[in-house]
Amino acid sequence: MKAQALLQSNPRIRVTLRNLSHYWEMTKPGVMGVVLMTTLFGFFLGSPRRFDWALLFHTLLGTSFVAAGAGILNMLLEIEPDSLMDRTKNRPLPAGKIPQHHAFFLGGFVASVGIVHLSLSVGNLAGFLSAASLILYLVFYTPMKLSSNLCTAVGSVAGALPPLIGFAASSGRLSMGAWSVFAILFLWQFPHLLALAWMYKDDYSKAGFKMVPIPDNTGASTGKISLIFSVLLFAASLLPCVFRMSGMVYGASAVCLSAIFLVYAVRFFRQRDLLSARKLFIASILYMPFLLAVMAADSL
Repeated sequence: MKAQALLQSNPRIRVTLRNLSHYWEMTKPGVMGVVLMTTLFGFFLGSPRRFDWALLFHTLLGTSFVAAGAGILNMLLEIEPDSLMDRTKNRPLPAGKIPQHHAFFLGGFVASVGIVHLSLSVGNLAGFLSAASLILYLVFYTPMKLSSNLCTAVGSVAGALPPLIGFAASSGRLSMGAWSVFAILFLWQFPHLLALAWMYKDDYSKAGFKMVPIPDNTGASTGKISLIFSVLLFAASLLPCVFRMSGMVYGASAVCLSAIFLVYAVRFFRQRDLLSARKLFIASILYMPFLLAVMAADSL
């Protein structure tokens, strides 16, 4: 009650809190959460028997800074297309809630601090991988969304690097097991991103984003590509067993989870409507944390 009364009596506090929420929104907390989750699992999989909690803290701290900076700078680069789409037009920058120069300096500063922190506190390899992910995301993926549907492949590479950052941080190297996790994340993002793009195809068309094959009015190509990569994902999900990172419990779980995911990909391929795209997208969101959790548990 006292806090509410203070807010009502002091408009400056209300404005400050509102502005802070706008800055927080620019970091894309949902995307940052996925990045931190996959980094955490990569760290866990690369850890020796003795877990270094201080090293994990510095890894997640640096990675969160890089991810936050990437989100802010991405929003800055996409002000115009965001202003044309219904689902993004009220974001802080296109809506004019935050000055553009604030986003530029804040995004650049936060991302730079994250890379430097990882390099000094965790290791040069982790710092290099975070910088590579940032460059791929901002310099290549973001502008390519307006020019080529190959942006999905570039974005998938950038999105698959966080577990390598975690693995490199805890082990100081990248094993074949680490690259198998990279392959899983890379392939998973195709049905994940294409389902999302099909759900918002009208919005994306307004903004000029070429996230799906053009032209593809019926969704046949989008559904086919999603299905192909879901099949490849099924095979790649067993790579941790091949490289002896996980055992039979993970292998059986991977088969079950990937089979369920494949069912939704087949439905999207056949139906190519909003409902089937949404179900595939939701399945993709649930698939990855469950798969990584079982992988980590079975590696103990």
